[in-house]
Amino acid sequence: MRNKIESASAFTLLSLAIVIFLLSTGSSAASQEQPTVAKDSVQATAFTFNVYRGSYDTWSWVPKLEYRVNGPIPSGGQLYAEFTIPGGAALKFDCPTEETQAGRWWKTECGGRKVPEDKGSTYTGGVQFAIKLRNELAGTDATLFTGRMKVVKARPGGPVVPNHFVYYVDQDWKLPIGYVYLTPNDLKGWERPNFHVAFWTRGAYNGSFQPHLFYQGKEVSKKFFEGREVGKPVCDPEAENGTTLTVADTVPQKATWVRVRCTFFNVQGWDKTGEAPGLFGPPYTLNDNPGEYEIKVLWNNRLARSIKFTIGADGKLDERTALANKLGSNRSVVPIQIIGEQDGPWDRAAWKTEAFYGNPLTGFTASP
Repeated sequence: MRNKIESASAFTLLSLAIVIFLLSTGSSAASQEQPTVAKDSVQATAFTFNVYRGSYDTWSWVPKLEYRVNGPIPSGGQLYAEFTIPGGAALKFDCPTEETQAGRWWKTECGGRKVPEDKGSTYTGGVQFAIKLRNELAGTDATLFTGRMKVVKARPGGPVVPNHFVYYVDQDWKLPIGYVYLTPNDLKGWERPNFHVAFWTRGAYNGSFQPHLFYQGKEVSKKFFEGREVGKPVCDPEAENGTTLTVADTVPQKATWVRVRCTFFNVQGWDKTGEAPGLFGPPYTLNDNPGEYEIKVLWNNRLARSIKFTIGADGKLDERTALANKLGSNRSVVPIQIIGEQDGPWDRAAWKTEAFYGNPLTGFTASP
C-alpha cells in the first residue's frame, strides 16, 4: 500500500512539474520582444520626378521613408514598405536592414530616387502605407506599422507648364508636438548631460531662433562673464520635410516643415562630476530644481513658441508618453503652443487624427 501511495505522490509531483514547465515556457514565449517601429521617427515624404511614363511634359512622384525600428530584428529579416496608391498597383520596395539586438535600434531610409521612374504617380490625396518585416529563413511576413499620408501638389517656380507640379506630403500635424531631452556631454558623458528642446516650424530655416528657459517665472539659462553673456543656446535644423524641388512663391511657407533643435549649454540634467565650479560658475542643473518650466522661443525677434514641461520630484523628465507609445527613447513628449502668424496658415486640428500618419500618441493633448 505504501509503495502505491509513494508512486501516486511521485506521479502527482511529476505532473505538477510538467504543468509548471509548460506554463513557464508559454509565458516566456509570450513575453519575447518583437520589433516595433518608433512611430515618432517615421518621416514620409513625396519625391518629385520631372518625368512620367517617359514623358517630360508631365511630372510625377514616388514615396520616400525614414524610420527607426526598435530591436530585435532577427537574422534574415528584411524591412520593406508597401504603398497603396489609388489608380495603380501596390508599390513595394526594400529598406536597408541589419540584424539588431533587443534594446538597440536600427534607423533606415528608403524609396525616393531609388524607386524606378516608371513607378511614378500623379495621384494626389490620401495614401495608405505599411512598414513590414519579412524573413524568408523563418517563412514569416509581419506588419510593424500602418499609416496614411496626404499628398498635395503645387506649381514649381518659373514659367507655368500645364502638367508640371511639385508633390509633397502635408505635415501640419507636427507643429503642436515637440520634445525636451538629454544627451551625453561631449566631455563628461552622462555625468553632466546636455539639455535640448526640439520643435517643428513651417517655412525654410533661417537661423533666427532665440530660446529662453524660465523656472518659477525667472530666466535660468543665462550666464555672464565680465559683463558679457556666455554659453548662449544654439538652434539648428535637425530634419526637414518638404519638397524636392522649388515651389512657386505663392505656396505658403514653400511647402516646407523643419524640425529645429536647440541646445542650452548653461543647463545640464545633473552634475555628478564632483568638479569644482569653473570660470563661469556651476551649471544650472534640472534635477536640483524640480517643478514646472517654460521655454519661450523668439523667432525673428517675435514670440513664436511656448513650451512647458515638468521636472519630477525624482529630478527626471516625464517619459510616460514615450514609454506608453513604445518610442524607444528617453525623450519627454511635450505640447508646443504656436504663437503668432510666422508659420502661415496651418491646420490646427490635424494632430487629433493625422499625427504620426494616422497613429496619434496615446496620452498626448496639444496646447490650445
